[in-house]
Amino acid sequence: MSRFPVRPARDEDLEAIGRLGARLLREHHAFDPNRFMAPGADPEGGYAWFLGTQLAAPDVLLLVAESDGGEVAGYLYAAVEPRSWAELRDEAGFVHDVVVDERFRGRGIATALMEKAASWFRERGLPRVVLWTAERNPAAQRFFSGLGFRRTMVEMTRELTG
Repeated sequence: MSRFPVRPARDEDLEAIGRLGARLLREHHAFDPNRFMAPGADPEGGYAWFLGTQLAAPDVLLLVAESDGGEVAGYLYAAVEPRSWAELRDEAGFVHDVVVDERFRGRGIATALMEKAASWFRERGLPRVVLWTAERNPAAQRFFSGLGFRRTMVEMTRELTG
């Protein structure tokens, strides 16, 4: 179990979360620059701004894990997603991001964040949690499989230009 306390994110966490989210964006863009958006000039600020818009949303969960010194060691962004006929999916919890600073990896932080999110979804009566992981990120796929996630869909992308 992680010794890093997990708590709801606050406004003062957004700068640190923005840095971690920008790293996630850069990593995904490096995996496939045609599929994933380019980081742009200020992805840290963009991510912090976006997640700041989500803080007060009632169906959104934004968590941070704190180091002993009060530093944001990781974060999780998730939401309750309504039934989707387009995705052939009933209402579910959806984990959009889970990121742990490299300095703190391997200490159970991502697991603690994911389990806290699972509890939050369970309290809301949701039957399942869904997430996406990049095709070129086998470490994340192994991690999620280890938490009981199974493959259910494969996203495929075709470029229409070039």
